[in-house]
Amino acid sequence: MNSTIATVVDWIRRRAENIVAAMLGVMFVAFIIQIVFRYFFNFPIGWSSELSVVCWLYIVLLGSAFWLKESDEIRFDLVSGSLGPTGRRAVGILVAAAAVVLFAMAMPATVKYVAFMKVEKSSYLNIRMDVLYSVYVVFAVAIIVRYLWAIWTIARGADPGANAELAKSSGL
Repeated sequence: MNSTIATVVDWIRRRAENIVAAMLGVMFVAFIIQIVFRYFFNFPIGWSSELSVVCWLYIVLLGSAFWLKESDEIRFDLVSGSLGPTGRRAVGILVAAAAVVLFAMAMPATVKYVAFMKVEKSSYLNIRMDVLYSVYVVFAVAIIVRYLWAIWTIARGADPGANAELAKSSGL
């Protein structure tokens, strides 16, 4: 069962990486087009800036929801780093549960707001705002699932602070 889940998660992570890389490419091309039109043709265009902002929004939210691993995230572990394995597990479950509860509590209002935004469209690309903002709902659901999984693995004995890549050292 775990190998099947790991395979699926790995496949999703690779597809998310492909999408993020493609969006980064689109964003770069839009940026270059904007520079060429503004400084060489003296004809500023707005759609390229809007496209760059939309791509950046999707890169950040989809990338953090599906591509980043737990070990890639930046954490301030001054308290949990000084605890033993049992304390780290307790703090890990507490933090994960807080994330699940807060995102779940915000979900109805989030969905309502995204649905409300169907009356607005973007300035240049003329895309409905509910379509643009829907990525946040996907992000929130992915975060809830991720932290439910974290609670499950920590409750089964995993040590959330035990990371071989981040062994305690002076950093020198």
